[in-house]
Amino acid sequence: MANSFAPYPAARARRLRRTPALRALVRETGLEPASLIWPLFVREGRDAATPVASMPGVSRLTIDRVVRAGREAADLGISALCLFPYIEPELKTEDCAAAWDPDNLVNRTIRALKAEVPEIAVMTDVALDPYNISGHDGFVVEGEIVNDETVAALVKMALAQAEAGADIIGPSDMMDGRIGAIRAALEAAGHHHVSIMSYAAKYASAFYGPFRDAVGARGALKGDKNTYQMDPANSDEALRQVGRDLSEGADMVMIKPGMPYLDICRRVKEAFGAPTFAYQVSGEYAMLAAAAQNGWLDGDRAILESLLAFRRAGCDGILTYFAPKVARMLRG
Repeated sequence: MANSFAPYPAARARRLRRTPALRALVRETGLEPASLIWPLFVREGRDAATPVASMPGVSRLTIDRVVRAGREAADLGISALCLFPYIEPELKTEDCAAAWDPDNLVNRTIRALKAEVPEIAVMTDVALDPYNISGHDGFVVEGEIVNDETVAALVKMALAQAEAGADIIGPSDMMDGRIGAIRAALEAAGHHHVSIMSYAAKYASAFYGPFRDAVGARGALKGDKNTYQMDPANSDEALRQVGRDLSEGADMVMIKPGMPYLDICRRVKEAFGAPTFAYQVSGEYAMLAAAAQNGWLDGDRAILESLLAFRRAGCDGILTYFAPKVARMLRG
């Protein structure tokens, strides 16, 4: 960028930092509740919440409480909820058949939300790990996470969620070809209006630990996910992944995790111009929440700063567990 400013003292950068009004006038990046998606953990039962120890302030909620949260989100101006199920260990199987059961926990929650809070967009997660006895996002055959068989199962899962009323399908599995297969199946079934937000650049990250606690997958996971999630060392690969998913029919793309990958967010937005999202994942949340809880950070300021960083990097929206807290702060 060419330097178009007069030399000091004719130009003084601090002039525009002098008062809150002047700072607001020239602020480049904004943050609003509509750019937030609130991830929620769903459990069976009635009128109950189970705190997640590794995520201070986050609980697994029964369907009725998720509906209440949906009403709160809509009233706060939050755009969407993203649902993740807590499946009891005894219900996890090798065939993962519960993943596409029309009456499974997630699909019942979708229907309840659309009946009671129709104005809130409902996003779902498409991956087998909550239902898989091995904890993996795909089927495991002789120690290998198999691709094409998994994609066929993910298609059934996505169709069941669309039938239940999901607005946004979120494939998080990182299997090759799943966006094209899901998009073709949605079109064939008449679900032309259902959007796909692809987890297009999902890294094999150490920042997912608390999430696995929340969905009950930590103890189940056998091995690691390095053969299908991306290597944290790679950047160009993310652009290839995003380009492929957009060409297969994704409407929006996501980078996950968030803050350690702001460079990826910027590269994706500049390269494709598509709606670009980031997930401020459980480990990022836990670090900020725990530090604030212990008085090591000014929590409110740190949270807002972290979310502004996503927007500054080019993200159109952010999935964050801080969504309702931030929305309340932004609304004063």
